Amino acid sequence: MTAPLHEPTAEAAPSAVDEAAVASADAKAVQGRSLGRIAWDRLKRDKLALTGGVVVLVLIVIAALAPVLTSLLGQDPNEYHENLIDPLFGTPTGSMGGISGDHLLGVEPVNGRDILARILYGARISLLVGFLSALVAVVLGTVLGVLAGFFGGWVDSLISRVMDGLLAFPQLLFIIALVSVMPDKLFGLTGSSVPVLVMVLVIGFFGWPYIGRVVRGQTLSLREREYVEAARSLGAGRIYILFKELLPNLVAPIIVYSTMMIPTNILTEAALSFLGVGVKPPTASWGQMLSSALDYYQSDPMYMVVPGVAIFITVLAFNLFGDGVRDALDPKGSR
Repeated sequence: MTAPLHEPTAEAAPSAVDEAAVASADAKAVQGRSLGRIAWDRLKRDKLALTGGVVVLVLIVIAALAPVLTSLLGQDPNEYHENLIDPLFGTPTGSMGGISGDHLLGVEPVNGRDILARILYGARISLLVGFLSALVAVVLGTVLGVLAGFFGGWVDSLISRVMDGLLAFPQLLFIIALVSVMPDKLFGLTGSSVPVLVMVLVIGFFGWPYIGRVVRGQTLSLREREYVEAARSLGAGRIYILFKELLPNLVAPIIVYSTMMIPTNILTEAALSFLGVGVKPPTASWGQMLSSALDYYQSDPMYMVVPGVAIFITVLAFNLFGDGVRDALDPKGSR
């Protein structure tokens, strides 16, 4: 009798499940991730930073659409509602500063202007000064910091001494003196645009040494890296090395310090408006509203609380987002 043929065992015949697993593994190609994608993945895990970023985005949208929002609310930031003011004490009638369905955050003492409408318009001034002055500081700080770190020698010494002098200069006093003597018309601008322009230029000019020192230090480190030496050995010129090798690797620290400078600039603008050298009435400003509220903080505390909370939320959101961006771009320096 012939021996029966051996039937294939389960081990010899791959199962359908194994074949599917192999096919799935082969289908999954190894995908590389860019530095931006890696940083974004880290940032997404930071809930506080994302919350701050969402608040910042909302504030930007609110500031940009302030005229539309106030028109939808049926309010004008400069419209007086004297019928809502107590003629004897000059404070809003009703509870909590005159809060009602028509005036969601109440009205100002004496004149009865809608506080919500003025908060929305005040956000435009604060964010405009904060962003533009940070842009001026970043441009100046990046250019001069790269030049100082890359060329070294007398260029580095000159720029470093200028930075030291500006860091020791009384910035706030100089801004107060400069804004106080500004003409009513400058570079074709009139009204509140003049002090806004002056604040942007002066705050940005005195802010660039902070980011300039950081960029200079990073450039001193990067110029000794292997890829820079390789570019030199291949005959690359200084312009190519600056724009193709150094600047792309400086983007991360520049972004980080930019996000940290904006809230500082917003506080500076609020302080200047509080001292009476920022934007002039009737243009709305959070610092100006705080200054006006000093005379009514006992009889109408909401007039002081609302702009104070607006400044607090704005600065906190930028700081949370800036911390998250720093940790995402520089994980080795994370807390």
